[in-house]
Order: sequence, then C-alpha cells, then structure tokens
Amino acid sequence: MGAQDMRVASVRDVVEALAKNGLLAPAEQARCAASAAALDVPLAGCSFDSRAVHPGELFFCKGARFKPDYLVRALKAGAACYLADATLAPALATVAGADAVPSIFVTSIRCAMAVVSPIVYGRPDRELALVGITGTKGKTTTSYMLRSILEDAGRTPGIMGSIMCDDGIEQAEAVNTTPEAPELWRHLANCRRAGRRAMIMEVSSQALKYERVSGVAFDIACFLNIGRDHISAVEHPSFEDYFSSKLRIFEQCKTAVVNLGCAHADRVIAAAGRAERLVTVGIDRADANVSARDVTAREGVVTFTLVLSPSISASGVHEEHAFELDMPGVFNVENALAAIACARLMGVGIDHIAGGLRRVRVPGRMEVLRSANENVVAIVDYAHNELSYRALFGTVRREYPGRKVIAVFGAPGGKAEDRRRELPRAAAPFCDLMIFTEEDPAHERVEDICAEMAANVPAGAAYRIIPHREEAVHAAFAAAEGSRALVLLLAKGEETRQHRGDAYVPVKSDLELARELIRER
Repeated sequence: MGAQDMRVASVRDVVEALAKNGLLAPAEQARCAASAAALDVPLAGCSFDSRAVHPGELFFCKGARFKPDYLVRALKAGAACYLADATLAPALATVAGADAVPSIFVTSIRCAMAVVSPIVYGRPDRELALVGITGTKGKTTTSYMLRSILEDAGRTPGIMGSIMCDDGIEQAEAVNTTPEAPELWRHLANCRRAGRRAMIMEVSSQALKYERVSGVAFDIACFLNIGRDHISAVEHPSFEDYFSSKLRIFEQCKTAVVNLGCAHADRVIAAAGRAERLVTVGIDRADANVSARDVTAREGVVTFTLVLSPSISASGVHEEHAFELDMPGVFNVENALAAIACARLMGVGIDHIAGGLRRVRVPGRMEVLRSANENVVAIVDYAHNELSYRALFGTVRREYPGRKVIAVFGAPGGKAEDRRRELPRAAAPFCDLMIFTEEDPAHERVEDICAEMAANVPAGAAYRIIPHREEAVHAAFAAAEGSRALVLLLAKGEETRQHRGDAYVPVKSDLELARELIRER
C-alpha cells in the first residue's frame, strides 16, 4: 500500500484545495470555517451518481438536469458531504437531512470535481505509470496492443477506454471513452490498490475539454491522428474547438509520442513541444524515432520491418526487426508503431513487444470470421467516423479483392451529425450494398437518422433501411448467400447495449450475431 493510501482525506482537505484554486463560491470559505468541526469528517470516496453512492462518500450535485431528489437518494445511501454549484443552494436548502452533513458550494462543479477527486483518492497517479492515448481513430486498438505487450512482459496494466474499464478490482463495459473525474480517479486508486503499476487510458476530446482528466500527470501522451468528427451542438462547435481540445493533452505529460503521418502534423509537433521529450513514429519515415517500411498485407495478416533509431532502441544503436500483425489493415501498423514507442519508453524489450503484438486481440476491432467454405468473410469493427471509414474501406479493397461487399452501419442520435452525410459517401464507392440501421439513437428516431443517411447516398449506390439492428445483420448475411462476399458490421463491435432514450437497452452484440450467422454458411 502506498503512502498516499495511509491518510484518509477529510472535508477540510477538500475545502482547502477548492479555496487554493479559487473555486469556492463567495463567502463560502467563511461559512465553512464557522463550522470547523464538520470539516474533520473523513471521506471514503466520491461520486456524482446518486445510485452509486456508498457510506462516507462525498456526493457531487452535477448536471444541468440535476434534481434535489438525487441528493435525497445520496443522503439515504450514506453520503458524508455534498458539493454543488452555488446556483443550486436555494433548491438544496429545502432537502430533508441536507443540513445534517457538511455542504460546499462552488463556482464550477466540473472544475471542482477535477480538483477534489484526486485529493479524496490520495493522488494514485503519483504511483502509476500513466499512458494517455488520443486521436480520432485507433485509440482502442493502440491501447490493447500496449496492454498485450506489457502483459507479455509480465506487467499487467489497468485499462480505461471505449470498450471497457479494468482497474484490477472493477471490470465493466464502458459508457464513456474517458470517465468523469470521480470515476477516473476511483479507477486509478483501484489500480494502485490491486498492485498494478500502470494504467493505459483512452483520452477523448470531451475529457480534455471538460476537465475530466485535469490534473492527471501522464508519463506518456500519444497523439495518433486528427479528422473531422464530433462536431455538433452538444460536442464541439467547430473543428478548431475539437482539434485544440485534443492538443491540450500535451499540457500535462512528460513525454509526447506523435504519429508523423497524421493530418496537421506540424501543428501537433509544435504543441508537443510543451512536453519534456518528443518521440515520433511513422510509416516510411526515415526521420521518425520508430518507423516501419516494407509493409505488405494479405487477407488478415500484415507484415513490416520495424526500424528503431538509436534514441529509443535498447542497444543504443540503429535496429531493424521483422514484425507480423495477425489482424487486417495497413492502418494498424501506425497503431502498432505508437504502442511500440510507448512500450520502449516503459523499458520493454523487443522480444516482449513482438510477443505481445503476435497475440493481441482487440474485442470488436477488425474481428475476422470466415464461413467453413470461406465464401463469406465477416469483419466486425468499431469504425464509426469518416477517417476510420476511409482507412477500413481502403483495406477492404486491397486485401479482399473480388468480393461482394455488404456494410451494415448507422449514425448516433444527438451528436456527430456530420456522420450522416460523411459515412454513406465514404462507404458507397466500395460497397455493393449498404444497410442503414440503429446505432445508439438516444432521443432521435432511428428512421429519421437513416433517412438523412439515405439522402446522402451517391447516385446509383444500393442501400436499404432496416431500423432494427439485429434484423439488419440477418439481412446482410442473407444478401451474402451464393457469392464470395465480405460482410462489414460497423461501429458497435462487442457492445451489448443500445442507447435508446435515457436507457441503455441490452442487445446481442454484432460479434455475437456474426458468430452465430457465419456458422450457418
């Protein structure tokens, strides 16, 4: 157990940190000081979800739709203190039992969560090697590659990302790519408590923009690529806002790893100058610290020569090694190079790097299934934006020539609205049939989203609208009958829930459906 675990944080620690950061509402410091005894209340943790509060925890009254009933539930669950935006003070004053525990009012609940959560959990980041990976596509694949490499070296890391969170104590399917600050710091504390010494994190633009990772000291920050995505009224109002949010990761890292093949690389490199050290990767880039050449691909396998510069090789001299990835997609070489660079920075040798990449499996990422006679090949992948579509369909054309291509995909409700225009246009030149279907519609009608996608289909391209996703997958395999075909199931991977309205409804995953249906071929 680390030294930071030995001392339990108190309400006093929280108030002092908020005051130091200028987040206490006017006159709040004096009010707290007047009830000094209450400030010594110990805190067992913190949460913003009233359904997940445990006795002795601090409760954050968070959200534009916050209701006083949430505080009632948290207090009944044993919350020892609550923290809220100052604008909520009048409404919360009427909550039964609210005056029985310390309360703290702040000027920004998001900033307060970022400041308070690491204090409550004893700054676990100081005892973990933290790797933050950001980019429009490839975050998950790179994370799992790095995890596999570290496991081959006998070092089991925690992982947080868009598929799942595994911190050594809790393991669950992810809701957000990067959790809100209270959850994030709880997972870091769990990782430390479980005896793990590293955490690999996918870092989303939303997490960087809205302070979820504020204060996290990354040992390595990896920037994979940038494309136009997540532009909407509820995410980023412009590409500039999206891009500048991504670049913020370099403000809180020791070493930056940058893919020289990404768009706007010069700007990324300039921002990475904030870090103490810069390591670059790239395909056919002699100027990169970690590079690949002689890249070849055939159905499901990619080979390349790995080139390490003296600055990052274990021997301190130029090194070259033959590598093989047992997953389709030349674009995955860039992800592998980023994972290799991170692993070398963490002191992992080339044998363990090769071993980890040989056995890596990314759930729902470029999962390839074949019928017994190999007439039908299915690929299940999380590709969900224009950048990932261009990479995926380019791979399909090169590595699976001559096959009938059937793609099943949709677009989410309430966000990333450009995808309804971009995805049909990106996929159409490569597809014999596109089937538009459900993909987390939230508060929109699936039929309306699919109709928008259909309106953007280039003239002459074939498509169908089948709102129910399981029915759409069945239809795709039926359309593959009697031909050498490739069925692409995109965006949902191994996810077992659909976001409908305010609920996350259990469903069969694309991967489960593909496994069932491929056996029938």
